[in-house]
Amino acid sequence: MSDLKIQHLLTLSYLLSKGAKSNFITITTSSLAKEIGKSQQAASKHLLDLEKGGFIERIITGRKVSVKITTNGSIELKKIFNLLKKNLELSPSIELNGKLVSGLGEGAYYMSLKGYTKQFIKKIGYIPYPGTLNIRLEDKKFSQIINQLDEDFASTKIDSFSDKNRTYGWVKCYDAKLNNSHDCKLIRLERTHHDSSIIEFISKHNLRKTAKLKTGSKMKIKIFTRN
Repeated sequence: MSDLKIQHLLTLSYLLSKGAKSNFITITTSSLAKEIGKSQQAASKHLLDLEKGGFIERIITGRKVSVKITTNGSIELKKIFNLLKKNLELSPSIELNGKLVSGLGEGAYYMSLKGYTKQFIKKIGYIPYPGTLNIRLEDKKFSQIINQLDEDFASTKIDSFSDKNRTYGWVKCYDAKLNNSHDCKLIRLERTHHDSSIIEFISKHNLRKTAKLKTGSKMKIKIFTRN
């Protein structure tokens, strides 16, 4: 028996979806080719290779082929499933690099609004130190990662609210760590004056003081999911 090849995985998975794990199913190479996006010749070769490798059994009747996945084929599929499941369930994290920059001075005002502070206490367990820490990302690819955070990373959402004068947008908070030692929250704002190269952080503490930072300091950022 040979190892299952990557190019044959889609074919074997398709057979599995049609019930070939427990029973012989009847297919044609043309229908298989259409399902896996290959030529009829390639589909026919896939079946031949899978049979030679001991992953399927075949019974050929004219143009029709009856196929059943063998025990060895099922074992290989389970191995792949367990590997994918294990890696997909790992708590993902990303690491970014940047430099500390001066903010616009608006963070302290907005983060101190009662509409936000009440939610901060309830949802993240503290009222952040007034103001935000602003970091300019070093590479455009980091900005793209930030823009796609919601695809893989859970956030705590501070809802938008209104007072007599205006409506204030939502804030999404992501668990983060700066320079491998300072816990904080990366925040993404519904409304911001910054471009995508600037990201903001909040914390219980004055991060500039506790982390001994100054404008221009190089920063290592780690963002991770909650367990």
